Amino acid sequence: MSEATSVAPRAASNGVLARGLQVLQGALVPVAAVVVALLIGAVVLVTLGANPFTAYLSLLEGAFGSVSGFTQTLVTATPLLLVGLGVTIAFRGGVINIGGEGQLIVGALASTAAALYLPLPGVLLLLASLIAGVLGGAVWGAVPGALKAQLGVNEILSTIMMNQIAIQLANYLLRGPMIDPKEIEAGTRIAQSALLPADAWLMRLVPKTLLHAGAILAVLAAIGVFFLLWRTTIGYRIRAVGLNPDAARYAGIPVKRYQMLALILGGAFAGLAGAVEVMGVQHRMLEGLSGGYGFSGIVAALFGKLHPLGAIPASVLFGGLLVGADKMQRSAQVPDALIDALLGLVVLFVVGSDYILRQRAAKAKNP
Repeated sequence: MSEATSVAPRAASNGVLARGLQVLQGALVPVAAVVVALLIGAVVLVTLGANPFTAYLSLLEGAFGSVSGFTQTLVTATPLLLVGLGVTIAFRGGVINIGGEGQLIVGALASTAAALYLPLPGVLLLLASLIAGVLGGAVWGAVPGALKAQLGVNEILSTIMMNQIAIQLANYLLRGPMIDPKEIEAGTRIAQSALLPADAWLMRLVPKTLLHAGAILAVLAAIGVFFLLWRTTIGYRIRAVGLNPDAARYAGIPVKRYQMLALILGGAFAGLAGAVEVMGVQHRMLEGLSGGYGFSGIVAALFGKLHPLGAIPASVLFGGLLVGADKMQRSAQVPDALIDALLGLVVLFVVGSDYILRQRAAKAKNP
């Protein structure tokens, strides 16, 4: 009897230990991917005649070495995190959303239009502008969602095409109906909207910096997505559809509906990223406002292991890489494109190592 009772605690402790090792392994894989990517980047720097130590030190100093640098890193991380949350929801639902760039642009356009044209006072205008950005991105994500659900159109192709449509739509609106009247009067006709009313600006958190309340909103959104995916019925169904559509369909879950919902939610968060960028940083809609955040957000989501809480440090890391790239380029005289190459290498190693770990786990279960 005593032997039987001692086996259960031992088995439980072994299970806890195995779980702990699995979590540790999952945390170390992205870190190892960054280290390997930086080592390869160091080799590239040497071939370019630059000192890798000096280059990487200047990168760190530019991103985290001062209040100005660190706050700018957080400002850059905010849209990356919001886009990454949308990517996480879509990927967890078994659909691949490459349309964050277009959804961000449409969200920014919708938010700008609401701020400029809705006759609302104070906080109501700010809330309406944020909601407009969310709805704009959601609508843009709903189109490829509906195409996939109803016609079986590949969402990768449709979201990429929607990106191009959004870019052209922004070009038309910012050179036509939404152009700043002052630009017409001056004859410069720069592709930008009028300045948003001050009531639609997000509050600055640190004086004399660009850090705004959108950073807090993004972290709260990450916590909300975590509870959505792991603590609600809707989230469970989205993940079930992503893990095994056939099993989910057999269990009575409408697979197409939840795939479409995943793309809509992904678009909504990307649209919120656009709204936050307009209302917190630029205070007007500009041509090229997205800055590639729609694609960099995918990198942050993958580095965060497609987990909403993991996307928080991942976004800060990649925000730091993007901010520090400017100082590294000036001090080490290296092309800014090297950062893009490093981001690509990180994704390659993270995805590749994750695939290898899954293959090993599958073999361990079925030797």
